[in-house]
Amino acid sequence: MNQSPDTTRGMIFAIAAYGLWGFAPIYWKLLRALPAGELLAHRVLASLAVGLLLVAATRRGRVFWTVLRSRRHVLPIVASSLLIGLNWLVFIHAVNTGRVLATSLGYFLNPLVNVLLGVAFLGERLTRGQLVAVAIGAAGVLSWAIGLGEAPWIALTLAASFGLYGLVRKLAAVGPLEGFTLEVLLLAPAAALLLVHLGSGDRLAAPQLSAGVQALLAGAGVITAAPLLCFTSAARRLPLSTLGFFQYLAPSISFLIGVGLYHEPFGRGQASAFACVWAALALFTLATRRATGASARR
Repeated sequence: MNQSPDTTRGMIFAIAAYGLWGFAPIYWKLLRALPAGELLAHRVLASLAVGLLLVAATRRGRVFWTVLRSRRHVLPIVASSLLIGLNWLVFIHAVNTGRVLATSLGYFLNPLVNVLLGVAFLGERLTRGQLVAVAIGAAGVLSWAIGLGEAPWIALTLAASFGLYGLVRKLAAVGPLEGFTLEVLLLAPAAALLLVHLGSGDRLAAPQLSAGVQALLAGAGVITAAPLLCFTSAARRLPLSTLGFFQYLAPSISFLIGVGLYHEPFGRGQASAFACVWAALALFTLATRRATGASARR
């Protein structure tokens, strides 16, 4: 069956979004000379500049101002801004301390976390196959923890923070661009205060960077906003079931980068953990498709 041009464009946008997210560790690794907190502050301020430019370019200033003045809209975005700020900070810290594989595991776990959040907060029910998939995924996390000798806090924090972020944004009646811009606007005062504090103590690392690395730092806002906008464009053109298959592209790329490019340790424990998570995702996808098909036949 021939695909419509809109569906084809949607798939291109989906590949672009998840591809950019997948290759993101390489970009942030180039900025590892900056402490994670300072890098996050620059990322927030650069993202705010990009967000405001996009709001102006798309003539959505009036909509953004309406959202900004509404407590009903702002309060959920306060929560989502804190969650995405935590997610960014942990991701940057993990990448720049040589734990790209942990970020990959976190985003592989994210769909399973979304399921649990749906059960806990949205009254959704799991089929037996989905329950088994979640249990296998939990076994994978346990295997990873045993291999590390400690709790896999990076993977769990990334999965939980992004899962909760998605839940809040799902419930908040705010558009993607307005929500993104408002999130970084809310984070901007803390980011600016941190940079001022570091600058007053002559502890800013950014001025010591080469011109090339400073150019990368200036582009942090574009790198942050571009996949989000591609994702939004894909979501408007593709069914969620189709879009869901693309979400595994990003952690798969990060996994290959961690093992193949950065040669991070990948022993029996890590292999067992990823095998469990991959099996869980395959079983979960199959169980979900069966449940969807059964509902459609009723």
